[in-house]
Amino acid sequence: MEEKSGFGYFLLGLGLGVVAGVLLAPKSGTETREYLKTKAGESGDYLRGRAEESREYLRKRGEDIRDSANEAIERGKTSANDILERGKSAVKNRRDNLAAAVEAGKQAYRDAVSSFENSEGV
Repeated sequence: MEEKSGFGYFLLGLGLGVVAGVLLAPKSGTETREYLKTKAGESGDYLRGRAEESREYLRKRGEDIRDSANEAIERGKTSANDILERGKSAVKNRRDNLAAAVEAGKQAYRDAVSSFENSEGV
């Protein structure tokens, strides 16, 4: 599996450097141990720095995802409200049309009854 961060290569290089250093070191054992301890400390600092960078990256990505989700929710709410308002408007128009049709039917009935009564009285 290929690592994009190069961390595996870092560890490989660290190990090879330690081995080469021990084999080729013109220093005494105490000096070599001190050198290795220093390098191990530097490696630890590097790893802590990388871990902090990773934490910061993940925190930022989490915030970005949360913000995107909140925006999508708001768009959904707005869209749902628009659909609800259009539905209410359509129902009101249908109700008004039905009321007008009922009133026209009543008026037509009254006119027909009035016309019938006038024709009988002739």
